[in-house]
Amino acid sequence: MATKQTIIDALHQWIAQRPGLEFSNYGNVSSYRAEMRSIGRDLQHARAMVNYVSWHDSITAEMIMSAADNGGRLTLTVNGDKVRIDYVTGQYWPTEYRRAVCALMSSVIWAWLRENCEYKTGDDIRKAARRELGQSIANRWFK
Repeated sequence: MATKQTIIDALHQWIAQRPGLEFSNYGNVSSYRAEMRSIGRDLQHARAMVNYVSWHDSITAEMIMSAADNGGRLTLTVNGDKVRIDYVTGQYWPTEYRRAVCALMSSVIWAWLRENCEYKTGDDIRKAARRELGQSIANRWFK
């Protein structure tokens, strides 16, 4: 089993990849730049949530792996001390791969808040997420 730090490092490398947008897929500079801003916001959210998980020692590697094993499009495979991340694209990889990490991390954080911080209702968890991660992340990923 890989350590939590190995998983965190793999996730950081994954989200740091360049999105690889092709300008020819956009009709004009304005549309292209709007897409880049959205992808940049996804990067900031993913970094914040991966860091949050990293900073909390009671969130374990097993919790992350369990959340990743929920049948979603993002999978984590451990081979010795290496972590491989695979993603099955829905429509357009450059706009999705960071969002997949955000979805995984929000699932891990939600479960951790429910179990370890004794927030039992969804409203309690959403309030804690707003307090811990900020309103922008909470409104988008903790609905």
